[in-house]
Amino acid sequence: MFSHFFLAAMVAAMQGTGVTATIDADANGQQASNAPGQVIKHGKLIYSEVTITATPERVWSILTRFEDYANWNPFIKAISGTPVVGGNISAQIQPPNGKAMQFTPRVLQFTENKELRWIGKVMVPFVFDGEHTFSIIDNGNGTVTFKQYEHFRGILVPFFKKMLEVDTKAGFEMMNAKLKELAEQTK
Repeated sequence: MFSHFFLAAMVAAMQGTGVTATIDADANGQQASNAPGQVIKHGKLIYSEVTITATPERVWSILTRFEDYANWNPFIKAISGTPVVGGNISAQIQPPNGKAMQFTPRVLQFTENKELRWIGKVMVPFVFDGEHTFSIIDNGNGTVTFKQYEHFRGILVPFFKKMLEVDTKAGFEMMNAKLKELAEQTK
């Protein structure tokens, strides 16, 4: 996927962090069927979701106000560029207990108030690729379900499976919690 996840996995391995559960994208389960990949259909899936008492527009405005990420986002510290389908953006992540890493994914989907999706890779395709998705679903009752998930594929993924489960999953959950807090406090 991105060199940042490769490096994060190496850092996490050296730090001896714990393990959290995730599922494989091709496993039979509700999360896998609710987290379809656009490019990566099978592989390792890291998934997290949260219910937010806010409108899709409110959540989307926070999610896509990239210039504010450094002020609130504990996982993705910065995103720059214009998210145009087929174009690249620049992102910096810092997994829990890890070092900040920069990468340049290609935008696959940008649907206002609904979905932002990108794909990145380490070096060449199929070494370590990741398709990351942010999805906002209007529940029709004053809440939304915010889903954040990533499908991984490539020859290096099995070697870093547990590290992805630890750092990436924790980063998703921390980001989701902060997004929820922000969206619900300033409705």
